[in-house]
Amino acid sequence: MAEERDHEEDPSDQIELNTGTSDEELLYEVPMSESRGQKVLHPTRDQYLETITKLSEDGFKVCIDVTAVDYLENPERDIPRSISPERFEVVINLLSHKKKERVRMRIQIPETDPVIPSIFDLYPGSEALEREVFDLFGIEFEGHPDLTRILMPENWNGHPLRKDYDVGGIPVQFKNAPGAG
Repeated sequence: MAEERDHEEDPSDQIELNTGTSDEELLYEVPMSESRGQKVLHPTRDQYLETITKLSEDGFKVCIDVTAVDYLENPERDIPRSISPERFEVVINLLSHKKKERVRMRIQIPETDPVIPSIFDLYPGSEALEREVFDLFGIEFEGHPDLTRILMPENWNGHPLRKDYDVGGIPVQFKNAPGAG
């Protein structure tokens, strides 16, 4: 009997899926796809905070990662038809220990306005992750408590993981090398 209870699923643990008016599947009223068995949500910037708040309320209490992708040289990607591709994409991975499930969010960020709200208030552990994305891609997180560089020196010009960043512009310097004052 105890073994049976271990395998029963609590209905409140299930995520509700709806089907939109098109053939796209929706979750939390945003387009959803699947990648390697993982749900992938594609909210717009306007839907982003509301969607991530619902996910947090639904048990996704751990932010595993916040990163970004620059699609400058490869604008084609696998996203729902209702989503307009932009140069940048912020990718957030969330985890629910209770549901034993992960959810990924992919938010399109335009090159002309690379700004997205911070999730620091919901996920305080995202503080350094958002700073890293800002430092390396130049995407600003509005409302972040300390949006400063974390890997590059404060006086560094540019964002090294952008595809249009000049490669090889800085000479490599080694400690104790001949002539390295």
